[in-house]
Amino acid sequence: MLHKEEVDFPGMDKLMYHYKSIISLLGEDVEREGLLKTPERTTKAMLTLTEGYRLDPHEVLSSAKFKEEYSQMVIVKDIDFFSLCEHHMLPFYGKAHVAYIPNGYITGLSKIARVVDIFSHRLQVQERMTLQIKECIQNTLNPLGVMVVVEAKHMCMQMRGVEKQNAVTTTSDFTGAFNQAKTREEFMNLIKHS
Repeated sequence: MLHKEEVDFPGMDKLMYHYKSIISLLGEDVEREGLLKTPERTTKAMLTLTEGYRLDPHEVLSSAKFKEEYSQMVIVKDIDFFSLCEHHMLPFYGKAHVAYIPNGYITGLSKIARVVDIFSHRLQVQERMTLQIKECIQNTLNPLGVMVVVEAKHMCMQMRGVEKQNAVTTTSDFTGAFNQAKTREEFMNLIKHS
């Protein structure tokens, strides 16, 4: 992922102009000392939070794809992520748990976490993000099966609307061998928090 200071985007000036307009429309003085650099900082933050549009998750997985005859479940769990809800542009955050059963090829473990990062760094809904992670791994590695579980708290539910601070949303999606209840159950038992 990009470092916040290294963001170089052709539309930066336009974004800064619009953030300045938004701040002004909200009733603030954009020339106030504390707000002078806010449009620039907000623009850089938004570009970082949406950098997943500029990265290819299939390429990331393929860059560390290795022939290996291992055919048991590979799990990367508790992958922290932050994303932006596309409905309110407020954060949702939590953990993703990903499993796949290799079919002749494995990938570097860090690449699974990078795939989660790429899809979470877009305007998202949790359901779509779960599906995209699963499909990317299935289509790139062609494993015997993939399962993804995402657990998240949504600031749009905590800060506004129903204002439920402790609500956690869980989504899951799976393919192949994970269609068998026994395989799904094994995965769920292995990702349980103690």
